[in-house]
Amino acid sequence: MVRTGIVTACVRHLMAASFLLALEGTLPVLAQQRGTEEREVVYTCPMDKDVRAQTPGKCPKCGMDLRAASRDPIAPRREGRALPNSREGRIDNLIIPDTSVYDQNGRRLRFYSDLVKGKTVAINFIFTTCTTICPPLTATFRRVQRDLGERVGKDIELISVSVDPVVDIPERLKSWAQKFHAGAGWTFVTGSQAEIDGLLVALGAAVSDKNSHTPMVLIGNDRARFWTRAYGLASPDKLANIIIDVASSRAGEGK
Repeated sequence: MVRTGIVTACVRHLMAASFLLALEGTLPVLAQQRGTEEREVVYTCPMDKDVRAQTPGKCPKCGMDLRAASRDPIAPRREGRALPNSREGRIDNLIIPDTSVYDQNGRRLRFYSDLVKGKTVAINFIFTTCTTICPPLTATFRRVQRDLGERVGKDIELISVSVDPVVDIPERLKSWAQKFHAGAGWTFVTGSQAEIDGLLVALGAAVSDKNSHTPMVLIGNDRARFWTRAYGLASPDKLANIIIDVASSRAGEGK
C-alpha cells in the first residue's frame, strides 16, 4: 500500500510537471496570437477615421476607397468631424505651382498668378461624370458661397479642379457650374493631362484612379502663407467658418 501510494504521488507530480511545461509552451503562442489580433488590419476612410470596416470597400459617407490601417485597440476615438478647425490640419511649406490651366469659360489662366496670389482660396477636386461624392462636394461649395456672401469674388475665391481633364473640357465644366448655380468668384479648372497631373501632385490630391480622389478641401491664405486641409463633406457652415478663420490669419501663423 505504501509503495502504491508513493507511485501514485510520483505519477501525479510528473503529470503536474508535464502540464506546467505544456502551459509554458502555450503562453507565448497565446501572447503572439493576442498581439496578432491587436495588429489585425482594419480599413478606414482617409478623410474620416471614425469610419472603420473589417473588409475593403468604400466609405458609406463619402464613397472613397477604404484604406488598410493597423488596429489600435487603445487609441482614443475623436469626437466630431476630422479637422474641425484651420490649425489642426495645417500644411507647412506648400508651394502652389503657376500651372497653365483653363477655366469654365475657356480662358487660359496661370493657376497661382491668376487664382491664388494674394488671396484666400478654398480648393476642392471633382469630375463631371462622378456620381458619388462630386455632386455633394459641389453642392456644399455652393452653400459655402452663399454663406460667405459678397466676400466670394473679393477677398475669398473658390476653385474646383477637375481630376479628369481629358473629359472635363471647359464646356462641360461650364454646364456643371450652371447646374449648381455657381456664382462669381468660383472658378472651375481644367487643362492638359500633364499640367493637371502636376498640379494635383503639388496640391497633395493626386490619385491613380479618379474615382478614388479625395473629398479634401485645401484652404489657404497666400498673403499669410497659411494652408490647411478640411473635410469637403463637412457642413457648409463649418467649412465657411474655417475659410473665414484662414482669411483672418496673419503672416507667420502657418509656421
